[in-house]
Amino acid sequence: MVLGTDRRVLALGFARMADALGNSFLIIVLPLFIASGRVSLAGIAGVRLSLGPVSLLVTESLLIGIVLSLFGFLNSFCQPLTGRLSDRTGRRRVYILFGLALLGVASAAYLVVSSYWLVLVLRALQGIAAGFTIPATVALVNELATSGDRGGNFGVFNTLRLVGFGFGPIVAGVVVETVSIDAAFAVAVVGAFVSLLLVVVLVEDPQRTDTTAADDLSVSMRGTDSLLDPVFALGVGTFCMAIGIALFATLEGQVNDRLSQGTLLFGVQFGAVVIANVLFQIPVGRASDRIGRRPFLLVGFLLLVPSVLAQGFVTDSLLMVGARFVQGVAVAMVFAPSLALAGDLAGEGQSGTTLSVLTMAFGLGVAFGPLVSGYLERFGFAVPFVFGAALAVVALVVTYSQVEETVSDPAGLSGVTPQDD
Repeated sequence: MVLGTDRRVLALGFARMADALGNSFLIIVLPLFIASGRVSLAGIAGVRLSLGPVSLLVTESLLIGIVLSLFGFLNSFCQPLTGRLSDRTGRRRVYILFGLALLGVASAAYLVVSSYWLVLVLRALQGIAAGFTIPATVALVNELATSGDRGGNFGVFNTLRLVGFGFGPIVAGVVVETVSIDAAFAVAVVGAFVSLLLVVVLVEDPQRTDTTAADDLSVSMRGTDSLLDPVFALGVGTFCMAIGIALFATLEGQVNDRLSQGTLLFGVQFGAVVIANVLFQIPVGRASDRIGRRPFLLVGFLLLVPSVLAQGFVTDSLLMVGARFVQGVAVAMVFAPSLALAGDLAGEGQSGTTLSVLTMAFGLGVAFGPLVSGYLERFGFAVPFVFGAALAVVALVVTYSQVEETVSDPAGLSGVTPQDD
């Protein structure tokens, strides 16, 4: 078995890789598309909104941030509903296929719109689509794992997904600079189609999901022996981490001006976080099966603080790549162990509901990040990154105080052996 991983997990990982490649194109392309003049901002940009004593100037950066954030908001708010629905019905595959089809159709529609409001509608549809695919996919990966190989399975799955997401912005920069924005949208469509085809051909619902959906599908905020439920605490940490990742996207113009660079180099910097994840997810995930989940979580959040903070102060393109890469190492140390720990705690038939707490938190963080950076940047380029570093401190404190180890033999002395399917 390739990489010692269930072939169905590999199929899901490759499907998410193709989908993520196309979707990550849009993070780079949509700001350029909106700023290109092809999307009308007449009557929107430059308007000052007053809500009592609060006055807000609608800028192009803010409008771009809204488009990028809308995806994350709708994606996140849909996930608890679709995750619970997939638990109730015992079906995952149909939700994945529906979401992928909707993602592809919306990506194609960007080629024919010229209104900012229509761009918002299409991005909203893509957010809803992702809300169907993500919890069902993650639940399937969890159900195909055992306690001895769950971290490794999530490491492999996330690695394949992040290969697409990490290299997407780099390829997008090349496509935009050498061909056109329209060609980049076409690549996003192809990515969704390839992903859908892989799921149709290679993935089936496991039989156990048809019979083991639990009656109680709730997730509590309060813990029995601690202030917060550990899954909810992991969600808080994931939310803070995701904001730190997403701060960068809205500031493409400012970063390029500050560092005197072009779109391609920005794509490399954006992708550096994900490339680091690609390199470290599998070894971290498998090590968490043997050593334990909690040590990686704590070291990851600790490393996140200086790596996010540094991005607000570096003045060299290569140093920015370095800071983003270190941030990616930190994220890798948190991502797979968090999902694995939540999966350890999920009851029979509750994978979709339990793991949607983390996937929803990540989506919300990705949604808030562009809005936060779009607003805070007016107070100084470094301010969004200082804020992101402060959130990483919060994540570290919450994880340290509220999350306990779930691996029964953290030292790995009993020689837990991952089971092949």
